[in-house]
Amino acid sequence: MHLVKRRKSKEAEIKRINKELANIRSKFKGDKALDGYSKKKYVCKLLFIFLLGHDIDFGHMEAVNLLSSNRYTEKQIGYLFISVLVNSNSELIRLINNAIKNDLASRNPTFMGLALHCIANVGSREMAEAFAGEIPKILVAGDTMDSVKQSAALCLLRLYRTSPDLVPMGDWTSRVVHLLNDQHLGVVTAATSLITTLAQKNPEEFKTSVSLAVSRLSRIVTSASTDLQDYTYYFVPAPWLSVKLLRLLQCYPPPEDPAVRGRLTECLETILNKAQEPPKSKKVQHSNAKNAVLFEAISLIIHHDSEPNLLVRACNQLGQFLQHRETNLRYLALESMCTLASSEFSHEAVKTHIETVINALKTERDVSVRQRAVDLLYAMCDRSNAQQIVAEMLNYLETADYSIREEIVLKVAILAEKYAVDYTWYVDTILNLIRIAGDYVSEEVWYRVIQIVINRDDVQGYAAKTVFEALQAPACHENLVKVGGYILGEFGNLIAGDPRSSPLIQFNLLHSKFHLCSVPTRALLLSTYIKFVNLFPEIKTTIQDVLRSDSQLKNADVELQQRAVEYLRLSTIASTDILATVLEEMPPFPERESSILAKLKKKKGPGTVTDLEEIKKERSSDMNGSAEPASVNASAVSTPSPSADLLGLGAAPLTNSAPPPASSGSLLVDVFSDSASAVAPLAPGSDDNFASPDLASSEVVSEEPADTVHDADELFHKFVCKNNGVLFENQLLQIGLKSEFRQNLGRMFIFYGNKTSTQFLNFTPTVICSDDLQSSLNLQTKPVDPTVDGGAQVQQVVNIECVSDFMEAPILNIQFRYGGTFQNLSVKLPITLNKFFQPTEMSSQDFFQRWKQLSNPKQEVQNIFKAKHPMDAEITKAKIIGFGSALLEEVDPNPANFVGAGIIHTKTTQIGCLLRLEPNLQAQMYRLTLRTSKEAVSQRLCELLSEQF
Repeated sequence: MHLVKRRKSKEAEIKRINKELANIRSKFKGDKALDGYSKKKYVCKLLFIFLLGHDIDFGHMEAVNLLSSNRYTEKQIGYLFISVLVNSNSELIRLINNAIKNDLASRNPTFMGLALHCIANVGSREMAEAFAGEIPKILVAGDTMDSVKQSAALCLLRLYRTSPDLVPMGDWTSRVVHLLNDQHLGVVTAATSLITTLAQKNPEEFKTSVSLAVSRLSRIVTSASTDLQDYTYYFVPAPWLSVKLLRLLQCYPPPEDPAVRGRLTECLETILNKAQEPPKSKKVQHSNAKNAVLFEAISLIIHHDSEPNLLVRACNQLGQFLQHRETNLRYLALESMCTLASSEFSHEAVKTHIETVINALKTERDVSVRQRAVDLLYAMCDRSNAQQIVAEMLNYLETADYSIREEIVLKVAILAEKYAVDYTWYVDTILNLIRIAGDYVSEEVWYRVIQIVINRDDVQGYAAKTVFEALQAPACHENLVKVGGYILGEFGNLIAGDPRSSPLIQFNLLHSKFHLCSVPTRALLLSTYIKFVNLFPEIKTTIQDVLRSDSQLKNADVELQQRAVEYLRLSTIASTDILATVLEEMPPFPERESSILAKLKKKKGPGTVTDLEEIKKERSSDMNGSAEPASVNASAVSTPSPSADLLGLGAAPLTNSAPPPASSGSLLVDVFSDSASAVAPLAPGSDDNFASPDLASSEVVSEEPADTVHDADELFHKFVCKNNGVLFENQLLQIGLKSEFRQNLGRMFIFYGNKTSTQFLNFTPTVICSDDLQSSLNLQTKPVDPTVDGGAQVQQVVNIECVSDFMEAPILNIQFRYGGTFQNLSVKLPITLNKFFQPTEMSSQDFFQRWKQLSNPKQEVQNIFKAKHPMDAEITKAKIIGFGSALLEEVDPNPANFVGAGIIHTKTTQIGCLLRLEPNLQAQMYRLTLRTSKEAVSQRLCELLSEQF
């Protein structure tokens, strides 16, 4: 080997290697049998020559012969040669498998280890077929040594990853879980890796691992570094094992056992506490290990999304990393906070770091960190900070890297549309977007602004005036010309009274851009010109001259030529009435699925079932009533709400004056799925919401489910103060909800995700109401596809009308066939009376005056109860707002108390409600008092709200 290294040229090296290969070949073919040492030496040389990059086509049989040796060094070289050079399709595989079986049966731990390493390194299907049934027995055998157990666990993991169908699930699965209690931490680490991978596809088989993992994690995080000396890395006890245990726990929902759940919470709190302690070493290895455990713990907290206190603490901890000198830490902190922003419990805490994130956007050197900052701003955006965030993103867009400009444009367009209270601001924002980054503004974006203008009478004049002014710039992006041509063609008459924007000036302005545009834009402008003929008869002759010119009638492009000929003929022979009919103003666009959000999701990657847990949740104050709710009226079908999107992704490119038929659904739908169906916006007081022929009311039946309702109380109370999240999950199915309520109407989107790789057949979800509930609650559901492909997700829409107050909740029953087995489960749908709350602002005087009016004993319900959760004032405020009532500040003489007011809206009546919550921090108790004009309503609201604290 040293002779090879001393060669000064490639040619000399090849010459020396060829000489050595010839010598080795002659030794193998010689009449004299080689002893074990010589075979090992020459096989080792062949291995070295191969690693230098030279082909080896002999010596395989000699390596196989070394496997039968009883000497460790000879057997080791034989296995190493086979692991590196033997192809999985080799004819020698059978001989190799026989040698491996002999070593596994020898019970010699050294030989067993070599054999297991070889199986894992080759990892072929043939190896899996031969040993997948044998290795689990070695793993769980009582007399297997620790080092062999480690190798067996990792070997089985390798085979499962390459050929999962060949690894049988059997009795060993329940026994392998108990390896988490093994005294040897190396065995526990290897077993945790194996169980985590197996549990991802077979969660039910390994659900007992949760309590064992929590127990083991608790022992690690509470131990001193001296207790685990062999597994302590720079003063951090067993960091790799801790990370693996935390990842295993992310395969399951929060533990149902209160004791296990409490112990896990203590572990997570301990990890968060340790993050605040001064470092025990200045070396980077210490901080890396410590932060690895911390970030994995935060990932588990986010995954569970059930402990408000931990979520807020995690957010605060991540906030400290946003200004850390380590780029990787800043990146990870931003990435984790994006997910935290989707939780209703931590959204407000994330918003407190908005200035830091904006500063990172401006000053960060690393483009990947800046991109995560953009993602976080998008995630933390809501109605309260939308204008600030959109303005900052627009500022950044001017200097942003080209690779992320299109994504920023889509996000700005989505946020501007979603949170537009004043549509003049929306129009200004999109036009500014086109000015700054016109090349990155897709057709979906400028289609959308056109459709909003057409559907909203109050913004049409402003839009016409704004685009007219924008077009006067010497250099305009082509997308701006498209928007200007379309809007002026429809609404140019609204500004024609001003001499500065007379019809002729409008026409000349547009025509000055004509020769600079592409063919599709010129086609659109020709359509605008014929619209002008109808709007402004006084410039008809001027327009006809343009259409009659050779550059139009003899244009090389067939589309432009045809338009010019047809439009000229139409303007010449058609009467004024015919022109007015043919060229009348575009009608409002119907609603469909959002295309801008769909395009963003397509750019970020296809959605999966787990997207349900990563969605941007709407704040409960926006969805369940807020101090300034968005106005919704009976004309909402033609005048959509700010969250409604009218544009279809599948629309054809715009080649004439009319944009393609619009699309439907609101952004509330699109957050979950690219294929989300659309439903018209809510229109209180209108029966149209319940008269759609697509809605099958027959699916709401009046009978009780045959099976037990899963986790009824826990799931029911989880959604009392929020409208979005995962309602139910097991190893087969995940059910997510997203809903909105306004006055006595509501709409719920139910998302069914198939977590397996196998189709669900005869998939039938049914909403079940009792007789009493049917008279109080009008539910209509849309049918779903009876076949749900593996890994796919389907949506069901439920329209809700509250006729009168009600006490019960509907049941969602789901039946389907999976792998030939009939599945039947039921869960309570979280449609509760408080969902129809509308918040009411009151002064202190008005509140107590109304409070005294509701002094009848039957109108008041009071409950004194022990606090079930930490008594945090901010979380309490968020829950009261999420419950639906307005939180009245500085009304109660005692500033520690919370008071709220609202009105329950039903079809038949409105029920005023006042509430007062008095916390006693010393006794860790609450007193909740509710007064309404109806005793049953007071009782029901008191029951629902008491469970939240």
